[in-house]
Amino acid sequence: MTDQQDRSVDDYIASLDEQTVKDSETLIEMMQRVSGQEPALWNVGTIGFGTYHYKYQSGREGDGHTIGFYPRRGKLTIYLMDGTARHSSLLAKLGTHSTSGYCVYIRRLSDVDVTVLERIVRESYEFVESKSQEGPIRQILWKTAE
Repeated sequence: MTDQQDRSVDDYIASLDEQTVKDSETLIEMMQRVSGQEPALWNVGTIGFGTYHYKYQSGREGDGHTIGFYPRRGKLTIYLMDGTARHSSLLAKLGTHSTSGYCVYIRRLSDVDVTVLERIVRESYEFVESKSQEGPIRQILWKTAE
């Protein structure tokens, strides 16, 4: 779901603290390079790149961002829609972070190896894109063991 208030990414970024702005600008450049897409504001502050359509057996369907992040003071959340488990070997080389099913949490980019992060983001983007080329994604990718 994209931002319903029609706010721009630039306006949103400008509302953040200085360190979060710097980290966000770096992530925007990285995710644009990976996806070839412009950033879009989703929900309450998620910055997403690319879209895919999902349609589950339950009947629920919609669109999601292929890759994205949510910048907050003191915490960046990177969304890997294919899940963090697929990237465990690279995450072991990333630096200081924590994870949940499809989120990588980082305090600031200086805590991690940005080259490793870009590789993770690229692999996630390519995987979700390849799945979406087959039609609507029919399962929650990060819950799917592969």
